[in-house]
Amino acid sequence: MSENRDDNLIIKCDNLVKIYKTKDSEVMALQGLDMNVENGELMAIVGKSGSGKSTFLNMVGGLDKPSAGRLFVDGKDLFKMSNQDLIEYKKKTVGFVWQNNARNLFPYLNAIQNIQVPMIFTSHRKRKEEAQKLLEMVGLAHRKHSRLGELSGGEQQRIAIAIALANNPKVLLADEPTGSVDVQTSNYILDVFRELNRNLKTTIVIVTHDMGLARKVNRVVSIQDGKISSEMHARISYQSDMENVTGFEEEHDEFAVLDRAGRLQLPSEMLEKMGVENNKVRLEYVNDTIVIKPVD
Repeated sequence: MSENRDDNLIIKCDNLVKIYKTKDSEVMALQGLDMNVENGELMAIVGKSGSGKSTFLNMVGGLDKPSAGRLFVDGKDLFKMSNQDLIEYKKKTVGFVWQNNARNLFPYLNAIQNIQVPMIFTSHRKRKEEAQKLLEMVGLAHRKHSRLGELSGGEQQRIAIAIALANNPKVLLADEPTGSVDVQTSNYILDVFRELNRNLKTTIVIVTHDMGLARKVNRVVSIQDGKISSEMHARISYQSDMENVTGFEEEHDEFAVLDRAGRLQLPSEMLEKMGVENNKVRLEYVNDTIVIKPVD
């Protein structure tokens, strides 16, 4: 299996295309997506329904194959994987947390038994002890004998995170992990992700509609029409007195992203505010600044 390693990148995606074909039509879910994810990064991907964000996550997870381009995860070329390679990849390299807990948990097993299920397919010898540690990591050691119907939505999702970590994956993928819980629980789940990222150094990629959640990670990538349209990067400012740091505030700087051909996507809401019609704008270069104006 071909490998392409960059010491600092865990996901490398170049000009990625995904086309879904039906009998009567073709739908291009990704249109030349370029994205790199650094090892140990905690990031979110946002975008409207149909933008391509879940398609990207499914391909990184080995659940769907790209149509064109290049996609490497942990140095492994997903284009050149055999079916057996993909099985091993999904066992050892990636973990998945779904929004729908029915996909994460077996209802007839209790919490600690659910966490041990992925370990059956690997060489874990002390499954129960490892599962207990994971329960403690997500703050649910006291619920180890509880079954699906006895757990709240937030507790189910935290168990799902523990299951996704059962085989110590290098990349944890979460598809709308807070989509079915309240704000307080959503914040707690994000705290779990941050703690795991900090302590285990696991790379975590979250797909979400929740901008409140997204703004609390290190980087936010916005996908529009199958391409990256903008990125936001965390900027931490420390508040301190003369001797002690008393806290910090985390803000995000937003950047537009040019593709390899130098093309730029502007958010539709911004174009509407500018009064842009027929997808045409004027460009001017003024004092080392590019100015975009609607056509008169």
